[in-house]
Amino acid sequence: MSSQKEYLEQNKERFVEELFELLRIPSISADSAYKNDVLKTADAVAESLRKAGAENVEICETPGYPIVYADKIVDPSLPTVLVYGHYDVQPPDPLDLWTTEPFEPVIRKTEIHPDGAIFARGACDDKGQMFMHVKALEVMNQTGTLACNVKFMIEGEEEVGSENLGWFVSRNQEKLAADVILISDTGMIANDSPSITTGLRGLSYVEVKVTGPNRDLHSGLYGGAVANPINVLTNMIASLQDDNKHITIPGFYEDVQELSDAEREAMAKAPFNLDNYKKALDLSDVDGELGYSTMERASIRPTLDVNGIWGGYQGEGAKTVIPSWAKAKISMRLVPHQEPGKITELFQKHFEAIAPKSVKVEVTPHHGGLPYVSPTDDPGYRAASKAMEDSFGKTPVPVRSGGSIPIVALFEKELGLKSILMGFGLDSDAIHSPNEHYGLFNYYKGIETIPHFFKHFAALKSE
Repeated sequence: MSSQKEYLEQNKERFVEELFELLRIPSISADSAYKNDVLKTADAVAESLRKAGAENVEICETPGYPIVYADKIVDPSLPTVLVYGHYDVQPPDPLDLWTTEPFEPVIRKTEIHPDGAIFARGACDDKGQMFMHVKALEVMNQTGTLACNVKFMIEGEEEVGSENLGWFVSRNQEKLAADVILISDTGMIANDSPSITTGLRGLSYVEVKVTGPNRDLHSGLYGGAVANPINVLTNMIASLQDDNKHITIPGFYEDVQELSDAEREAMAKAPFNLDNYKKALDLSDVDGELGYSTMERASIRPTLDVNGIWGGYQGEGAKTVIPSWAKAKISMRLVPHQEPGKITELFQKHFEAIAPKSVKVEVTPHHGGLPYVSPTDDPGYRAASKAMEDSFGKTPVPVRSGGSIPIVALFEKELGLKSILMGFGLDSDAIHSPNEHYGLFNYYKGIETIPHFFKHFAALKSE
């Protein structure tokens, strides 16, 4: 029987081709026009799990898109790893910024990925990273090295807030019983600097609408006499931060966890090159809250960002109107111990209070999620650290991420389980952006590392 590494080497081209098949399906959960494609992807994930050797494969219905469940119980006395991932993807817009078709994967070499990277929507987030676990199961099955029981829970609504995941988890606690949750929906510092994510920011996401006159007006006849909703909205948004990029919503920082000087010094030891950071983003300089480094601003500090803004005439040529309304989508990333419901309420109260009487304001809350910090001294983290040391040849660095995975806090609350965030993507992989990609090195390295996690977790749990 071949070793894990030999089996991976012998089948790596097939593993890529099978991922390509999954990437070709446009499973865009945010757009109902792609409903059949999302459902088709769930079927494809279930079939891939069957072929990898999973048992009890089910497509579990929810009020929204289904969750794919599967397991492989080798011995009830062994510990169980619950793998979470998602098969839905972000919309590919704007399409004109893609070098190649978003749902026709291709491999291209880049400066960061000299061995090639897979370019496609979902390549890194999260089809590529989720599929590593499916292929790792196949590797362990085929080489007789599966050291733990394994369960899979792959959902189709992560990109729209995992609205029905809580519904499913609360109704299937016995089915999902495990010792740890393993997630690869995060990244690492660099291909030569492995890291494990130990913290995630929470999220409060809202949509705002400012309404002025009951119809679009001629800007010559009415300009200067009637409030322009776009002008008002942009002024209101600008006032939400002061010159030091400090958020001005009363009570916003009330529950923010401040890190000690020692903790900040430890964070600063993680490899980071500011010049390379600016070069990669084509920036002359960075920006953010006064008194914090770029790494801190992007991980341990809360933020407020406009994710989209629109209103008035946007067609070709000129149309001189004062628009009837203007809208914006706003996200606030939160840190421990901020609570998304409270932050949303504070935002709504403040935004309504600062609106001039010349307009009406509506605030519509969307999804949110709690921040999360995982321990670095439990068997799950130690197993992940040993696994990455096995495959990379160096000890990974614990880091906090600026992103949000709201379901991690949900899992701890409903299942009583810690989540290990062992991702293999890079910040440069352009997730949620045009030309999303995932390095072949990273894809293969994930498949190589995951079986090591199972081996070390089984050993640590038996101590």
